[in-house]
Amino acid sequence: MRALNWRVMSKNSTPGNPQPSRQAAAKAPSPAGKPAQVIEEIRPGQSIELLKELHILTREGKLNQDTRRKLKQVYHLYQFIAPLLQAVAGKPGGFTLADHGAGKSYLGFILYDLFFNVAHPGEPVSGHIYGIETRAELVEKSRALAARLGFANMSFLNLSVQQATSSDELPPAVDIVTALHACDTATDDAIAFGLAKQARHMVLVPCCQAEVAGVLKKSRALNLSKTPLAELWRHPLHTREFGSQITNVLRCLQLEANGYQVTVTELVGWEHSMKNELILASRPATPSRAKTQAAQDRLQAVLQELGLAELGERFAVVAEPA
Repeated sequence: MRALNWRVMSKNSTPGNPQPSRQAAAKAPSPAGKPAQVIEEIRPGQSIELLKELHILTREGKLNQDTRRKLKQVYHLYQFIAPLLQAVAGKPGGFTLADHGAGKSYLGFILYDLFFNVAHPGEPVSGHIYGIETRAELVEKSRALAARLGFANMSFLNLSVQQATSSDELPPAVDIVTALHACDTATDDAIAFGLAKQARHMVLVPCCQAEVAGVLKKSRALNLSKTPLAELWRHPLHTREFGSQITNVLRCLQLEANGYQVTVTELVGWEHSMKNELILASRPATPSRAKTQAAQDRLQAVLQELGLAELGERFAVVAEPA
């Protein structure tokens, strides 16, 4: 991964993403007689307890070099999602965000704290964040932490993605769907959920894609006899790398074929992970029929050309509601 320089956004550069001044910078508690550590990166109103729970701050409320870099990474991720939250925050009844494969709900807690407590303190902004996770013990821990922090507009559901799609614990439509480092087909499940819930925005960081590579490997001999393009995945290492790359290409085409406008970029700052591709998809109120049809045609052509027709259902286009 390419190492990129960080910069902290100014107050006017990103809505809801202010930079604290030196005077407003948080001070970590310190033993009597010792000066408090001034932490300029922490923003006014941010939950110190949450940062400790996420191991961004030490138990003493301090930052070291590693955790300072981690905090900047958190802000960088929020920079991508904040404008989406801002765009849906004014809708009647408030926005809804579903985070799939939430784990310890790291993302959900950070979004909640920075959006409600930092960007809009005391303002009448309504919304709800759902953390969806299959491990019951993590769901219970997240519920307890939210209650302790007073994060009232958060819910944690012990459900699979498929269960969540039909569960009455979630609303019929969801504004934003997130899935960070969702392994293999979990990203596809999150996309299917977003399509079923008519999500306006999806924020996806795929990880460890293996399904497409398996299909490529199975049909390698046949494809070598049909097209010289099969040389792209003839060797096992190339099969894995190309399979991962084409999986995300197909996901982007699927989203475009369903009317979304897609941007692909790097989730910079996660130096510990090579899986740093960030897919941002937003669906306009009136998608272009011509662009949608063109994407559908390209999607089918790529599946056929690469011998991946059996995956047509996974990358299917969802019919428009009547």
